[in-house]
Amino acid sequence: MSESHTEPDTDVEADTDELARRAERAALRLANADEATRNEALRSIADAIRDRESEILDANAVDVEEAEQLLADGEYTQALVDRLKLDETKIEEIASMVESVAEQDDPLGETLAARELDEGLELYRVSVPIGVVATVFESRPDALVQIAALALKSGNAVVLKGGSEAAESNRVLYEAIVDATADLPDGWAALIEAHEAVDRLLELDDRVDLVMPRGSSAFVSYVQANTQIPVLGHTEGICHVYVDADADLEMAADVAFDAKVQYPAVCNAVETLLVHESVAEAFLPDLVARYEAAGVEVRGDERTREVVDVDPATDDDWDTEYGDLELSIKIVDDAYEAVEHVNDHGSKHTESILTEDSETAKTFMTGVDAASVFHNASTRFADGYRYGLGAEVGISTGKVHARGPVGLEGLTTYKYYLEGDGHLVATYSGEDAVPFTHREPDAEWGLGGE
Repeated sequence: MSESHTEPDTDVEADTDELARRAERAALRLANADEATRNEALRSIADAIRDRESEILDANAVDVEEAEQLLADGEYTQALVDRLKLDETKIEEIASMVESVAEQDDPLGETLAARELDEGLELYRVSVPIGVVATVFESRPDALVQIAALALKSGNAVVLKGGSEAAESNRVLYEAIVDATADLPDGWAALIEAHEAVDRLLELDDRVDLVMPRGSSAFVSYVQANTQIPVLGHTEGICHVYVDADADLEMAADVAFDAKVQYPAVCNAVETLLVHESVAEAFLPDLVARYEAAGVEVRGDERTREVVDVDPATDDDWDTEYGDLELSIKIVDDAYEAVEHVNDHGSKHTESILTEDSETAKTFMTGVDAASVFHNASTRFADGYRYGLGAEVGISTGKVHARGPVGLEGLTTYKYYLEGDGHLVATYSGEDAVPFTHREPDAEWGLGGE
């Protein structure tokens, strides 16, 4: 979305204002819906997705056909087309994901802290929904369902904007969600499609409480520069695997292969392989042959190309999220050089070290600045579902307020509730002030002594 000096579309502005007003009203009501109501609605969504499988797949076929034509024209990448595609197995995975969200513990109403200020005067910090969350996401249609499901479970209203590549798929999935939740507050979920609607939404900081953009760093920066709403960004995944001198090389080869080949189109796939110079000659030839047999286009720095015959890596390669069967390899002197490379070129998403030396693993894991850092495991594990979060609205590469895969907890905030019995501040001030007890009781908040 570039800057424009044309007159705003007043119809789009009015429509966006109205859906934001409806979302705000719905959020206040949804926050008071009990867990059983929210879970029942989620199960209804799962059933609706299964029931409308044929309709969803037909719509997706239209999106995929258009995307493949643009791929042939050189405008789209194969990775984008792969992310876009749905099939019967994927539909079942989406429905099961919604059910897994319903099975998560209720994130609302939890007493996070309790403190007695004085006898009969008790303070509680309790988890509550954020309110109205807006999200702009890429071409994966399943992202729409994940985000809507997590918003519903956490009691938030949600405004959804998917990529135009998945427009037909998103419309049918959205209709299935709305039809299945007709008993919920009207407007709890809204779908927008025009870029102008996104621009207008970013101006509504009095109604929208959080924006979650998923996309390139440039796009996330655009959102941050054009709104006063708090932004929780999901940017590129420039992920690394470092094979240390003390790695189990057989295991390391399997992990490095999985991290690239198992599903290269996603943000937690590895893009750069770092290899300790002492194991490069023993490790790289067989692994590179394995990569190339799987269709991976391998590039390497000068030291790598002394060991294996691959294309040269450029400076740009170290800063590129390929999202495809492409990989760059760099030979390093030690774990410290690996950490330095990751921190210079990584996107703070997910990094992994393969080593049997626990001290080296600790050096790498504490030294790398990333939301997730693994030891002897594939970067592909960086996922809300695999983390046991049910699903994720995205993977936050920032540090505030949530980091890594953002599930239900990342969609909540808290309120302070104070329970008293006519207590006055005057009692605790002046010469005869009564001291606060500031005792921390083992208590849960609940009106009426619940």
